[in-house]
Amino acid sequence: MSPLTHLSGPDPDQDPEPRKGGLRFGYGTNGLADLRLDDALALLADLGYDGVGLTLDHMHLDPLAPDLAARTRRVAHRLDALGLDVTVETGARYVLDPRRKHGPSLLDADPDDRARRADLLIRAVRVAADLGAHAVHCFSGTTPAGTDEDAAWQRLAEGLAPVLDAATAVGVPLAVEPEPGHLLATLADFHCLRRTLGDPELLGLTLDIGHCQCLEPLPPADCVRAAAPWLRHVQIEDMRRGIHDHLPLGAGDIDFPPVLAALTAVGYRGLTVVELPRHSHAGPHLAELSLPFLRTAAASSRGSTPCTP
Repeated sequence: MSPLTHLSGPDPDQDPEPRKGGLRFGYGTNGLADLRLDDALALLADLGYDGVGLTLDHMHLDPLAPDLAARTRRVAHRLDALGLDVTVETGARYVLDPRRKHGPSLLDADPDDRARRADLLIRAVRVAADLGAHAVHCFSGTTPAGTDEDAAWQRLAEGLAPVLDAATAVGVPLAVEPEPGHLLATLADFHCLRRTLGDPELLGLTLDIGHCQCLEPLPPADCVRAAAPWLRHVQIEDMRRGIHDHLPLGAGDIDFPPVLAALTAVGYRGLTVVELPRHSHAGPHLAELSLPFLRTAAASSRGSTPCTP
């Protein structure tokens, strides 16, 4: 399959509507950070996306700014008017601390810092409920230097407990993402957390397809099948083995048709969101190219070609 960067844009002969009962594609606002949120949502709707991965950040529905509930209602009306579904994501780099990437986390030594992260996640759950989102994404964070691993896992479990209570109260799944370099880095780590917490119903998984290519022992399509019972959110980009670098679709090593076939086969109905947080400088262009790439790969996975009039 040709790299995305070799595509010239949507194929005018391709059916602009996703296949009935098929996968639903979105694009992450963390890859559109140079756009106002309203402009980003309008762009995605115009391009034909089914939804959006909305990262709560200072430029896009700041979770710490005043009048969050009122601003969330306005975004909910906008999403509804544009026909976009949404997953709420919480991977903003500096929303809590302007000097520390993704800090503080649920693993920090200071209980007040851990509480700040838990509060952010609870706010995200409430925003998700008000937006009608199908999940809230989160991750563990990196283990602080000098921290015993058992202590880190205990802090993570304790920090997520009130977040899961909030998620249960509003019926929105919490989808934890295995992240390279973090305490919870792999699917095996997710299952460790799940068992530690007693397998709560609202605890699910965010599967990043690039991360599977980067470090999981199974190929990405097999990761999808293994993760299926807990799968609540999917992020997708290209990546190379052993290198945690989010690449445009087609610029890495992933064979996408088997991945999309696996998502279809396991009955995944959430959004599959393109995750290119370091490419906002070219966000509108990459958003334009990514959707036809994914639709072509999905058609290939079914052994068919895009529809023509």
